[in-house]
Amino acid sequence: MKCGVAGATGYLGAELLRLLADHPTLDVAVAQADTTAGAKIGDVYPALGRAYRDLLVESLDTGPLEQLDVVFVALPSGTSQELVAALAGRVRLVVDLGADFRLQDASAYPRWYGWEHSVPELLSRAVYGLPELYRRQLVGAELIAAPGCYVTAAAIALQPLVAGGLVQPSGIIVDGASGTSGGGKSPAANFHHPLANERFVPYGVLDHRHTPEMEQVIGAEVLFTPHLAPMTRGILTTCYARPAAAVTTESLLQSLAETYAGDQFVNVTAALPSTADAYGSNVVHVTARADDRTGWVVAISAIDNLVKGGSGQAIQAANVALGLPETAGLPLVGLSP
Repeated sequence: MKCGVAGATGYLGAELLRLLADHPTLDVAVAQADTTAGAKIGDVYPALGRAYRDLLVESLDTGPLEQLDVVFVALPSGTSQELVAALAGRVRLVVDLGADFRLQDASAYPRWYGWEHSVPELLSRAVYGLPELYRRQLVGAELIAAPGCYVTAAAIALQPLVAGGLVQPSGIIVDGASGTSGGGKSPAANFHHPLANERFVPYGVLDHRHTPEMEQVIGAEVLFTPHLAPMTRGILTTCYARPAAAVTTESLLQSLAETYAGDQFVNVTAALPSTADAYGSNVVHVTARADDRTGWVVAISAIDNLVKGGSGQAIQAANVALGLPETAGLPLVGLSP
């Protein structure tokens, strides 16, 4: 199948190209990005040069994309709506990696993102692209909304516990820490290395835009506080919830293990996960603890924000939608050391 990447030279776009280079079925035919149009992929990212020797970056244009089977849209949130609307129904599958189609309620976008949704009628057609929780809905999908990176990590850890009645669906606290690549290729000044290095700092306190998406997927009230960590890749979430039933560490781990028993990309472990465990892979490492002393449940997860938190998950969801092997083109093994 021929595929294209719109926004091909941002961090998520480049990660899509890296992973798709080893995909047995999806062949990249078009790469588009206005800021680097005219350059070869290998000139922008030398690491990709051997895989895409002659692939030129083109300006954003729906014409060439309409000729493809699959289009991955890796544009900044708020900018993909018009392109996706133009491609919907003309391309077999469109996967949007931004936030434009993640929320079911169009009225939430002005509150959390600061812009009105231009094509709210498409929201009901978009399938949320978290295969572990939405696999059945993804089969045959034509428009996929790839999840937020923080949401992926928190939802994998918490949703089974909420859905299973093990923890209360209110008063949940999610502390997340992300590497600087989460800010994108053109980040704010505080992502600049001299400021980010040796600095661990919270941001988006009380109003981070992933909060409504997190609540929508987990099915619970969430207080979410993200932090910027001085590392390139990775997300670690530490989640706190009150039990709704008699639980032990063993019963929590059993619930997670049963939920994800058939999932190749979730590693339920008794050990405490680290972002290094997930580096470069499409795997979520997750654990949980019950604290008898304080009465809290703690669930912890680690992912690579650019792979399972972004481009890898987008490909995983596309594989499910297209009836391909779910693991096609995706790394199960991280880099170590």
